Amino acid sequence: MPKTIAFQLNGRPASVEVDATALLLDVLRGDLRLMGARFGCGAGQCGACAVLVDGASVAACATEMGNLAGKSVVTVEGLGTPDEPHPLQAAFLELQAGQCGYCLSGILIGAAALLRANPDPSRAEIAKALDWHLCRCGVHNRVMDAVALAAKRIRAGAPA
Repeated sequence: MPKTIAFQLNGRPASVEVDATALLLDVLRGDLRLMGARFGCGAGQCGACAVLVDGASVAACATEMGNLAGKSVVTVEGLGTPDEPHPLQAAFLELQAGQCGYCLSGILIGAAALLRANPDPSRAEIAKALDWHLCRCGVHNRVMDAVALAAKRIRAGAPA
């Protein structure tokens, strides 16, 4: 039975009328028309659908809407804007840390969660934080470099 679920989405109040067992990814893409989070494996194991829920990176394909009432959800669309990109977005563009781009929204979300918790991560900590994010294009070295560059810029005062 559908019910109204109210939450914060990318810093703004949002509400949807859906079944409590509806998956966040389906609601984001279908009801709210936010296409940044992607369907990958459907089992929460590839990272393509990652979003932040109260600051933690979670698999939207495995998160039920009933668990989100009153919580904050941030998608890749909420990280920055074309005019004011998040330092991660700027670093990824600058270092061309992507090829096809399918996985990048999830990787950006995972990296954002890492940098919120640890603004000075080692290369090993970056690798561990992004381990569940699968990328078939093999851009892992550039991704690692971009996250390190963004961390450096955030520590220097860039708004995150």
